[in-house]
Amino acid sequence: MRLGLATLVCFFSSVWLSECAPPTCYSRALGLGKEVMTLLDKIHTFHRTKMCAEILPTIFIDVHNSCITTKLRDFLYVVLNHPNPYCRDLPRMALLKRKIESLYNIITRICWRDLVFFTDDCEGIDTGHSRPYYAEDRLLLLQEES
Repeated sequence: MRLGLATLVCFFSSVWLSECAPPTCYSRALGLGKEVMTLLDKIHTFHRTKMCAEILPTIFIDVHNSCITTKLRDFLYVVLNHPNPYCRDLPRMALLKRKIESLYNIITRICWRDLVFFTDDCEGIDTGHSRPYYAEDRLLLLQEES
């Protein structure tokens, strides 16, 4: 009886695992971007890391923005060279550093030609409000209507 039950559990777990798709570069970049934003929110609200977050620049991660590489590089520089040694040793700050390094490496090296950038609005990464991007054919239609 136990052997039959173990076989049945093994079979269904293998079926469940076979339906899972491996993460792509795009899905990993999106997921890591959300993780970084969640961690930044925690750092800005937690009482022990609030003073460390004061020096960090504002960033809204959008992997569809071509300015993300330069903004991540600058943000990583600030995190690595934080003027307060206490902040550099905090576990949340170390985790933030690792996640940003991973995201930067994924965007610039691993998924170099796989990601498609829809906009180059650098101000959108600083403010969180991105201007709409119109393709050339849509722009021509807008000019004809005017």
